[in-house]
Amino acid sequence: MSAPSVPSTPSYTSGTSDVPLLGDTIGDNLDRTAAARPDAEALVDRARGERFTWTQFVAEVDALALGLLDAGVAVGDRVGIWAPNCSPWTLLQYATAKIGAILVNINPAYRTHELEFVLNQAGVSFLVAARSFKTSDYAAMISDVRPNCPALQRVVIIDSDEWSGLFDRASDVARVREVQATLTPDDPINIQYTSGTTGFPKGATLSHHNILNNGFFVGQLIGYSDVDRVCIPVPFYHCFGMVMGNLACTSSGATMVIPAPGFDPTLTLEAVAAERCTSLYGVPTMFIAELGLENFESYDLSSLRTGIMAGSPCPIEVMKQVVERMGMSEVAISYGMTETSPVSTQTRVDDSLDRRVSTVGRTMPHLESKIVDPETGRTVPRGTPGELCTRGYSVMLGYWEQPDKTAEVIDRARWMHSGDLGVMDDEGYINITGRIKDMVIRGGENIYPREIEEFLYTHPDIVDAQVIGVPDERYGEEIMAWVRQKPGTEPLTAEALREFSQGRLAHYKIPRYVHVVEEFPMTVTGKVRKVQMREEAVELLGLETGSPTA
Repeated sequence: MSAPSVPSTPSYTSGTSDVPLLGDTIGDNLDRTAAARPDAEALVDRARGERFTWTQFVAEVDALALGLLDAGVAVGDRVGIWAPNCSPWTLLQYATAKIGAILVNINPAYRTHELEFVLNQAGVSFLVAARSFKTSDYAAMISDVRPNCPALQRVVIIDSDEWSGLFDRASDVARVREVQATLTPDDPINIQYTSGTTGFPKGATLSHHNILNNGFFVGQLIGYSDVDRVCIPVPFYHCFGMVMGNLACTSSGATMVIPAPGFDPTLTLEAVAAERCTSLYGVPTMFIAELGLENFESYDLSSLRTGIMAGSPCPIEVMKQVVERMGMSEVAISYGMTETSPVSTQTRVDDSLDRRVSTVGRTMPHLESKIVDPETGRTVPRGTPGELCTRGYSVMLGYWEQPDKTAEVIDRARWMHSGDLGVMDDEGYINITGRIKDMVIRGGENIYPREIEEFLYTHPDIVDAQVIGVPDERYGEEIMAWVRQKPGTEPLTAEALREFSQGRLAHYKIPRYVHVVEEFPMTVTGKVRKVQMREEAVELLGLETGSPTA
């Protein structure tokens, strides 16, 4: 008689913590931080030449909150913000939270079609906007769409007289406190539109409880305290900037440093050096750009201790350089999505470098993670690929006024289905292998682009690489590599790459096509748009007659 089989360990973990969840609203939490260190520096905006102590910062927030109340903004009203990173953005973030208005983040890259959709879908009644940024004339675009946005009652341009007027009655803050006292942590406070690769974006609706706690625990895991100064070059309109950046700082007493309105590698390193920042944020492409500066060695980055890399998988070689050349020995990798406020998993400061380059860490405190079979929904054994799901305080309230879309991603047990493929090891570390839709199926073989991308980084001439599947009549899909090369190197050919890969990569994983580019098509948050890459590749290679990609 054979011995009974031992059940395999399921791919499930829960994040334990001795630190309880915060029960505050964002406004109450800000007031508590400011009271504890009134004269310390809260916010630095280098482009505007502005500095605020915590006392000054809260005074400005309260003044703006009062101005919004005087303008007729009420609890639950949607207030839009359309601007690059700047101190007014941050002030509005906390002013709306103080009075229970729902801040609607509008992507700075939007044009009139997308702007009109978001204003109407969220029912924005009050819009704050920059006059312009780079090639975008925001004021002109707002004028174009305003007749088609019936809910929009008022538009205020940052730095106009009307903007300054919102701060005029700073002494009457008792009204702000009265409204603030009526709010609860579970109230919706923020709508963030997911970029969406097809169709219109969806508005992830987030509460005080969602984003305040997520920012707080992100900061906790990398040891934030009131001695930290955090350089935030990632966009505020996204969770990376306003939650992992701003809220992580205000909940821990750390200083927010805005290096520039938009990402600039030189201005970022200048800010780190001049402000003695202890932490630096970025997506991998940002760190690649900073490390690639010709005068990189001239910047004094000795103050750096930690930081966060997120947004897309981190190449091993990039992480090694961030640790060795930038001194960020405690840098963390974070993973998540807008719908989970955003961070679901994160590496810890005592994790080995190998853990930080090969995984996205372990489940965050007070959250649950599991890996399921995308077809059956059953939890798979450890070591088996499947879809990563998250449950807990961070899961959004839902998509704004789209219960049908909400039901597609949040199941009846309140698990948020990410659409990402992941594998959980025996110690609970999770590795993201790609999007379910990005997986390449070549002749029946499931191929994960991340594995090939990591291999391509070992090529001496390649700076960055992205792998996609393109249509193929014989195999269904074939592999194509888009690469960015080091300056002065010979353009890489498919034949040369095949020779480099022989004996080192399984034959079916070797890219059939190679496309050398200066930049990848990307979203504002630094995520590579593989859908756009596939569309361009089909036209570039003349594959319109091939089988459709998965």
